[in-house]
Amino acid sequence: MSSNRRIGIGYDVHALVSGRRLVLGGVEIPFDRGLSGWSDADVLTHAVMDALLGAAALGDIGLHFPPGDPQYEGISSLRLLAKVKDLLTAKGWQINNVDATIIAERPRLSEHINQMREKLCQTLAIDIEQVSIKASTSDGLGFAGRGEGIAALAVAAIEEKE
Repeated sequence: MSSNRRIGIGYDVHALVSGRRLVLGGVEIPFDRGLSGWSDADVLTHAVMDALLGAAALGDIGLHFPPGDPQYEGISSLRLLAKVKDLLTAKGWQINNVDATIIAERPRLSEHINQMREKLCQTLAIDIEQVSIKASTSDGLGFAGRGEGIAALAVAAIEEKE
């Protein structure tokens, strides 16, 4: 008997602004600007949440955690990711793997990737081999290339628990 497997895609982008800290994958990255948003604006974690929610056909993060809701102002996106994991678990899903890419010209992210993977794995209660994170630039093109913002893409695979 084969299990029910699904795949979801997530995407998020936020503008870089002064006066905010930069958080990606739950890790604070030293940088002169941070991402604008209602929560901590962690684009990587937001993209992962949307990929997981999409795979389970449970809507998107705006549906579950609306911007402007005071309970989510400044909240760690890892706390929201934990709630998404709980939603999936309650619906009978388990996470197979997550693959994500961060698009930013600066800062350089390679030295932070493993810590991001660890934070996401801890939050999702999965093994580190189940999470891949890559960082890429856009070769100076578009908003990311001009240093105006950071984007992230994620794909998640889930399956029914046996």
